[in-house]
Parts: sequence; structure tokens; C-alpha cells
Amino acid sequence: MEKQERFHAFINTVYSYYGCRGRDLSWRATGTPYHILVSELMLQQTQVVRVLKKYDEFLRVFPDPYALADAPLSAVLKVWQGLGYNRRARYLWLCAQKIVDQYNGSMPTEITELTGLPGVGRATAGAIMVFAYNKPVVFIETNIRTVFLYFFFNDRTGVKDSEIFPLIEETLDHKNPRHWYYALMDYGVYLKGKHRRVDRISAHYKKQPPFKGSRRQARGLIVKFLLAEGEASIRRLVRQLGRPRGEVSRIAEDLAAEGIIVIDKNTVRLS
Repeated sequence: MEKQERFHAFINTVYSYYGCRGRDLSWRATGTPYHILVSELMLQQTQVVRVLKKYDEFLRVFPDPYALADAPLSAVLKVWQGLGYNRRARYLWLCAQKIVDQYNGSMPTEITELTGLPGVGRATAGAIMVFAYNKPVVFIETNIRTVFLYFFFNDRTGVKDSEIFPLIEETLDHKNPRHWYYALMDYGVYLKGKHRRVDRISAHYKKQPPFKGSRRQARGLIVKFLLAEGEASIRRLVRQLGRPRGEVSRIAEDLAAEGIIVIDKNTVRLS
């Protein structure tokens, strides 16, 4: 099959699936750039079903950058509970402050400006350009990667993203990139459910370690406990988590370095 014929068949397959089984997601019903920023930071390393439970609630409490920037971090973390990776909540809070202070409350409209926001890397900035502004920007995330691996590299291993990017660019729908990326992501979710080993041929594949007993779980438990109690001693956190004091102290120090908590002598509280 010729290259262009193969691309045409690929595009038809993806769009046909999307036309029949595309997902109805809250953030797809808005063109408000701030709302897209919220959804994209929430979706980093987090399942859609968990984000669906928090997205609308978060926007009810913090409907615009001004409301988010003016809130204390503890209030942001309280609404964020259930999504994990609390540093993302702080990044979003800092994003709002920068948007208010440097962009008069309006979201940046250029990739270089977006990547200057805390916690916004090239992929997230690309997604915002596509979903907020419908700009034909090339970016990759896990579901998009899955689709291209399945169609173009299923006889390979160790496939690098640098090999996939040209294919994303060549097949990009320049008239409606927003819907094309929606279609790619939805088809990727379908493929992951049907062919669970597809991602393993990627050079960037990393097996997710168990959550239970992990440092990530302990970080979340510390934040959750401080939200409920206000502050606590390291000793009390050790009892609460049931982990060695040295480990709890190191985790607390990491959280403090990220600006999520403050350690004052032996007392810990949220920033």
C-alpha cells in the first residue's frame, strides 16, 4: 500500500471509531482556555474517570484565574483531594498567579508563553494550543502514542517518540485539529483495552509501580492528614502512617522543598 493510501486508511479508521464511540467529556464542551488548562493539569498521569469527578467541582470553586490565584494553597489542595500528585495542584495555583500578574487574567496564546507556566511542559502546552485555540500543533501523550505504535510500528520494539512525531505531523487534520486529537485519544483508549501490550514496544514505556505502600501514597496521606488537622509533629505523622521516622522525615522534606508544606522545627503544616 502506498504511503498516502495508508495514511488515508488510518485517518478513516480513527475518525470512524470516533464518530460512533467518541467520549462525551466535560472539558470537550468548552473553549475557555483556563478550563482547558485545569483539565490538562488534572489529566497528567491520572485516569479520566477520576478527573471527571473533580473537574466540575474545581471550576465551581475556582471559576477563573483570579479566584484560584486569590485562594490559599490549602483551599486548592482540599478541592484537589482524590486526584493525587498534589504538586500539580500547586502548579495550577502558581499558573493562576502568573496569568493574573503577567497576562491580566487572560491565558497565554503562544507555545513559548504556555511553557513558561509552572508545571506546563511541551506536551501540555501543545494540548492547550489544540483544545483551547484549535491550532494544528504536534504533540504526543500516552493514548496518541498507542495509536501510532499499533498502526505503524507493531513489528518493532524500542520505538522512540522522535520516530512518531513526523507521522503525527503528516496525518494531522489542519482544519480541525481539536477533533482529530479527540479521535486519536479515544481510539488509543480503545486499543489499550483490546491490546494491553501495545505500549511496551515504546522506548519510553515504564511500568507503573504499585501505589499501595509507595512514597506517593505516603505523600498523599500526609497532605490529607494536614488538611484535616491543620498541623502535626513528625512523631504524630510517623504514628499515623506507620512508617519509619527517617522515611517520613525525608518525605516531609521533599514536600517542603516543593512548597506544599512548611516544617517549623518539629511541626509540619501546609503552606
